[in-house]
Amino acid sequence: QVQLVESGGGSVQAGGSLRLSCAASRSAYCMGWFRQASGKERERVATIDNYKRISYDDSVKGRFTISQDNTKNTLYLDMNSLKPEDTAVYYCAAGGSSWRCDFSYWGQGTQVTVSS
Repeated sequence: QVQLVESGGGSVQAGGSLRLSCAASRSAYCMGWFRQASGKERERVATIDNYKRISYDDSVKGRFTISQDNTKNTLYLDMNSLKPEDTAVYYCAAGGSSWRCDFSYWGQGTQVTVSS
C-alpha cells in the first residue's frame, strides 16, 4: 500500500505558475500526475516510470516539469504558463514494479483552476 497526499492546488490567472506536491508513505517504482477536467476522462499529465524515464503529455510539454525527491518520498509538478484548459483536479498516482509500470494507488486530488 502507498498512501498519497497532494497539496499545492489553487486558483491562478492564465500565464501564472503553481507547484503541486505529492507526499508518499513510501517509495514506488512508478509515479505520476494525472488530471480530470469536469465532464472529461482522466488523462495522463506526466510520469516517471520504473526505469526513471520521464514523459509528458504533448499538451504540457515545455510548460510543466515533473520531479521527485527520493529522500522525502515526494513527487512534484511545476506548472508554468498555465492556461484555462489546464483547469482540472490533479491526481498523484504511484505503483508498479521493477519490470512493469502501473498506477495502483491514487491520491485524493487537488483542484487547479486557471482563469483567463
